[in-house]
Parts: sequence; structure tokens; C-alpha cells
Amino acid sequence: MNMQLQQLRYFLAVEESRHFTQAADILGVSQPTLSKQIHSLEATLGAPLFERARNAVVLTAAGETLLPLARRMVADANAARDAIQEIVGLRRGRVRLGATPSLCSSLVPAVFRRFRAEHPDVELHVNEGSSQDMITHLLARDLDLALIVEPAVHGVDPALRSMPVLRESLVVASVEPLPHAYASLSDLRDVPMVMFRPGYDLRDATLEACRQAGFTPRFAVEGGEMDAVLAFVEAGLGVALVPSMVLVNRPLLRATPLEPPGMRRTIALAHRRRATLPHAALALRETLLDHIAHGELPFGVQAA
Repeated sequence: MNMQLQQLRYFLAVEESRHFTQAADILGVSQPTLSKQIHSLEATLGAPLFERARNAVVLTAAGETLLPLARRMVADANAARDAIQEIVGLRRGRVRLGATPSLCSSLVPAVFRRFRAEHPDVELHVNEGSSQDMITHLLARDLDLALIVEPAVHGVDPALRSMPVLRESLVVASVEPLPHAYASLSDLRDVPMVMFRPGYDLRDATLEACRQAGFTPRFAVEGGEMDAVLAFVEAGLGVALVPSMVLVNRPLLRATPLEPPGMRRTIALAHRRRATLPHAALALRETLLDHIAHGELPFGVQAA
């Protein structure tokens, strides 16, 4: 028979009250139940723990030896229980989210602000990069969740699970208004473009769309991340094809939609298929989904 934590709690209650009946009342159990558990503990240890003396009980030598050990074991168990309850109750914890730069500068701050208001003691970690970068980090267990462009999940490791959450339109960002309310890709044939670095999701999408339209775009500047690309467009160096949501806080830039059917991309929330998500990650996922379903989304963005 193995020594049980409950038996140690009973032992400490008897030691503190020096009386079996009083200890049973404190613990909310019957006196026979308490006595049985103490006897089982004594049988396990192979020595009596208490002896009676004038209407009370006192510790034997074995009981004196067990006492500090029992106190430490029960204290450690209580500390472990409290620590887990803090995590389960989201009084502390950590969540690691990966996202593309366009989402880090638009959707993620609003979601983080709401999550922080509800769970101020949970640590938030963000990793910004391309969808392929986020997939790599997910598989390496460096992230709990990642917001990625959905085509990037096709054909990758089956250990990932993804759920479409957003669909966003791509627009032409420029300083000066374009001639028409809608732009066609062919209108950009002779317009200098600011292009993202190689490996960037939007670079591949733009180059493929221009190829299908029958031309190769002319670059004014290339190699930047999202903030750099938008800054170069603001400087008047060229135009760029970007998600509509990244222009919300860019008053110097104008957004011209593409002619129907335009260009859209789907954003998916991904995680490891067999992973048990931490409580903080589950709560962040719920906050994200609720924000998308009921929050105020920018122009050109809708729930998937």
C-alpha cells in the first residue's frame, strides 16, 4: 500500500488538535474514517505514529520523524494546486502568438488590448514573420497559435491544423489618387511599384497576379517589410499592393480597390494538431474569434 497525501493531511490534523474526534470534526469526516486512514498510514510506514496520554494523543518517535516531512509534502502539494489553479483561472500564464507583419500592425493590437483588459497577468509574446516562418515555429513548438495566409498551409506537415478566420481584400496603396474608383492590374503596368522582400507572402501574390495580367511589374524599391513598404509609398516612391486593413492608421495613403472580383486572401488560425493548448492560448483564441465575429473590422475585411 502506498502512502497517500490525504493520509498525511489527516495525520497533521490529529497532530495539531491532539485529538481524533476534534480532528475528524475539523476535516468534516467521521471519526472511524479518520482512525482507519491513520491506521493504514501506520501500516504502510511500519510503525505507530500516536500514543494516547490523558485524554489526548501525542506523537511517537516515528510520528516526530514524519511530522516535518509531512508538513513539507502537504505544503508542496498545496503550492502545486494553487499554481495550477492560477493558470487554469488565467491569473497567470503565457501565450505565444505568431502573425504576419500586416496582421501585427492591424488586427493583433486590437485583440491583445481586449485580452489584456480581461487577463492582465497573462504574458503575451508575439513573433512576427512570414507564414512559412510561422509554420516552422509552430512545428518547432516555439508558438502556441499562428495567424497565417491560408495557402501556406497546403502541403505542409500534417501535424498542423488550421481554421479560416478572415478574408481580406488587397488594395492599391498610393499617395495620389488613381484615375478611377477601381484599379485594374493592367493599370499598374507602367507604374513604379514598391515590392516586398523575397519570401514574403504579398510579394508572391503580387508577382503571380501581374504575371496572369500579362506583365512583369517595374520596381521602384524592393526588399522591405510591411512598415518599410508603406513608408516608401508615403514618400511617393511608388505604389504597393497591400491588405486593406494595414491602411487604417495611414492617413497619408489612399486605398484603391481592384476591379471585381479583385484579389482576396484568407487568413487562418493554426496550431499543432495533437497539441493540448494552454488555457491562456485557448482564451486568446476565443478573444480573437469573438473580436472577428462582433468587433469593428476595417474596410475590405470580413469574417471567414
